[in-house]
Amino acid sequence: MRQLRDLLLTHPIFHDFPEKYIEAINECAWEQEFLADQYLFWTGQEAKFLYIIRDGTVSLQAYTPEKGPVAIEKLGNGDIIGWSWLFPPYKWHLDAKAESPCHALVLDGRCILGKCADDHELGYELMKRFNCIMLDRLAATRMRLIDVYAKGHLTGSNYDFI
Repeated sequence: MRQLRDLLLTHPIFHDFPEKYIEAINECAWEQEFLADQYLFWTGQEAKFLYIIRDGTVSLQAYTPEKGPVAIEKLGNGDIIGWSWLFPPYKWHLDAKAESPCHALVLDGRCILGKCADDHELGYELMKRFNCIMLDRLAATRMRLIDVYAKGHLTGSNYDFI
């Protein structure tokens, strides 16, 4: 458990996080490996986890009837995936697929929500930090959409607009 705690402390989202909260989050965390082409989650599944990518690459994908899975975003070392467990209806809105072998810290959303219900200050601290990531991701998505619509269409590989 000590090693997981140390891994949490090295991630920017937990920089200067109070020690008692690190210990609480640590109780909800484990490490997990994903093989290349393995899905972390699928659209519509119950959202339960937050993933912090330690190494490897994960693509967030949306399915389209015309093209099948289309990569929306490609994420890698240090990136965080998944906050749908925070908001009803607690379902994933995209698919997440490991593009290469991937190693991640996994945080159990229900466990974290339970700890936040017991300590609202912990919940407030986490929401401030998650909101910053969500806003950054939203801004990046808007910029990609501007580029996609400026070109008039998607070309080549699924990653041309990332």
